[in-house]
Amino acid sequence: MPDSTPQDVTHSGGGVPQCPPPPASLPLNKYAFFLDIDGTLIEPAPYPEMVAVDADLLELLNDLAMCSGDAVALVSGRRISTLDILLEPLRFPTAGLHGFERRNAAEVVVRRAVPSRRTIADARRLMQQLLARNRHLVLEDRNFALALHYGRVPHLESAVIRDVKSIADLVGGGLGVRQGRLVVELSPSGVSKATAIAEFMSEPPFKGRWPLYLGDYSPDEPAFEWVNAAGGLSVAVNVTGATAAGAQLRTVSEARAWVRGLITSSAQR
Repeated sequence: MPDSTPQDVTHSGGGVPQCPPPPASLPLNKYAFFLDIDGTLIEPAPYPEMVAVDADLLELLNDLAMCSGDAVALVSGRRISTLDILLEPLRFPTAGLHGFERRNAAEVVVRRAVPSRRTIADARRLMQQLLARNRHLVLEDRNFALALHYGRVPHLESAVIRDVKSIADLVGGGLGVRQGRLVVELSPSGVSKATAIAEFMSEPPFKGRWPLYLGDYSPDEPAFEWVNAAGGLSVAVNVTGATAAGAQLRTVSEARAWVRGLITSSAQR
């Protein structure tokens, strides 16, 4: 890692409802960028198939990779294959399903221990029963994970989360409950976005840099905490409650503008 933490970065110990904005300028060649996508750099949508990736985002990600020496990785709850399709023709080192699967810069893909087929099948069957009772719910089958979206019935959030937690208890070990923005999912336990970042940071081109993580919701909190402990910069987007992030941006538009500003200021040095 660089010799010392940059002086213009503000860090937080966590649990602070209001955070300062991140610095407007950073030495991009000294940072490793880890980016969530949904709700962070893409406007949140009620359901995953409604998400749209525009040309401006593709240009932004490509420029950031060029200016940082390709030290950019995506860290998402989506599958790696889904992100590749969304961001085509771009292709990045990527952690999918909250760190369950990871493709490094050398294109090597590693998956953690897979929950049993029976466990996943039982969970899928029980979640489909929830859909049969409420046609406004949408099940996103991620093969090794199951995400239940309730964007059309947000007032049922407590009930939906309670039902999914009950399913997790019924099917047994191997799957944990994760809450997102208008989604609750069952995904492989024992991993997180933090474990994915830690693994990336042991490899080139990320090794020896300060980690920077940009995320937007509760599954990103472990990543914020890990990055803080490593002396990096954690940035939350559109988070209204307490967060471990050391800096905060209010909207997806602000997040994109901030990243673009980093690129511009780096080019002017």
